[in-house]
Amino acid sequence: MVDQGGAARPARVVHEVPYRAQWESAELVREIVDGRLDAAEDPRWGQSGAATPEEYAWWSWRLCGVACLRMALEHWWGVTPTMMALAGECVAAGAYVRDGESLRGLIHVPFADYVRRRWGLAATAGELTPEQVAEEVAGGRLVMVSVHPSIREPNGPPPVRRGGHLVLAVGTTDTALLIHNPSGFPGESQAFARVPWRSFGPFFAGRGIVLGPPGSDERQVWSGSPAG
Repeated sequence: MVDQGGAARPARVVHEVPYRAQWESAELVREIVDGRLDAAEDPRWGQSGAATPEEYAWWSWRLCGVACLRMALEHWWGVTPTMMALAGECVAAGAYVRDGESLRGLIHVPFADYVRRRWGLAATAGELTPEQVAEEVAGGRLVMVSVHPSIREPNGPPPVRRGGHLVLAVGTTDTALLIHNPSGFPGESQAFARVPWRSFGPFFAGRGIVLGPPGSDERQVWSGSPAG
């Protein structure tokens, strides 16, 4: 991790955060997203902690935020709880609200509260500008940003709406944001994926969750935001 100290933001800051997809087999994400492979057929589904392939398949499409948290926990604490263990804790914390086959979440404010209480990280949910995202990352933090899922192909057509998916901002340069995308395509848009700043705006919903390392100051700067 780069220590910013009191210096001006440099042209490039990249935090060496391990990558985790929201499916256990990161190399199969394209096939799953494209519908060529049912998530229940992921050969590593059991590593998720799910009781059945069907339970894994249902949750896996909804766990982008949990994947981001797993990456942050591995980076700062060296632990990687299973996806289902974290999902269960998020349900208990009110960060996910399940109603039959529907799921509301990830709900940012209770999620940030949960992360502070359970894992001892600084966590603040609220509105953000692209400039603030860059400043937070340059200052040693990681940012879960709400974006449209098609950000995996940032040079493609702009999305019809913003938000709906969470990615983890892990680096910044003068020209691009570097993200770990839980539903990115292998070899293209998963780890340290480069999203040009000029392309970021149409995908970004203007809100997110800033995560800081254990023992860092918790800053209540913004008002809370709704789900991704």
